[in-house]
Amino acid sequence: MTTAHTVTVFDNDLEHIQALIMKMGGLVETAILDAAQALDTRDEELADRVRRNDTLIDELEEKVNSEAARLIALRAPAASDLRTILSVMKISANLERVGDYAKNIAKRSTVLAQMQPIAGAGGALRRMAKAVEVMMKDALDAYTQRDVELAADVRMRDQDVDQMYNAMFREFLTHMMEDPRNITACMHLHFIAKNLERVGDHATSIAEQVIYLVTGAMPDDIRPKGDDTAFARADGDS
Repeated sequence: MTTAHTVTVFDNDLEHIQALIMKMGGLVETAILDAAQALDTRDEELADRVRRNDTLIDELEEKVNSEAARLIALRAPAASDLRTILSVMKISANLERVGDYAKNIAKRSTVLAQMQPIAGAGGALRRMAKAVEVMMKDALDAYTQRDVELAADVRMRDQDVDQMYNAMFREFLTHMMEDPRNITACMHLHFIAKNLERVGDHATSIAEQVIYLVTGAMPDDIRPKGDDTAFARADGDS
């Protein structure tokens, strides 16, 4: 009777923590899309809301960590349950970082709203934001459903995001070389694209946590990376 009661209490506590994770995930998904929309439409009010709402994401991460630590201390979970709790804590850390990236994008959007727009940049970044937001949503769905196949699919999609980033990186270089007056705006846009590329990396990290949670092991293959900007050269370089 006591054991059954203890197990029920533990399951309820764990379910509550996982509900916090999903709430956090919903806020993060919204933040990504709102930050991209604020950039595309030059909506400074929306950008400001994204920045302010990051506090809610930070507070949820603190709550997840606090309750997870309490659960470990009070319930002495078995190995499989401990794996779940540790995965939850890592997922919340990933989500918190994504919230920071959305906030950073919103900050730069406010600056860019005062500058001459770069043709095509807003739409391209919004498409990239949608791609990483879907990755994040699918990674969280994979977590709630314990779906290893969906998690593996998210993991492989990160290469597509890297390729989108590569294309934008080269586009921004072209704009800067064609007209030095574009340099400041393009540098801000590049950092926004890099933030979105990092969101894809964090969605991938969550997907890998799902694989670890279900199988007990992290993926042993090397995930292909498509970011080759470290090797990019301007025309005329030798």
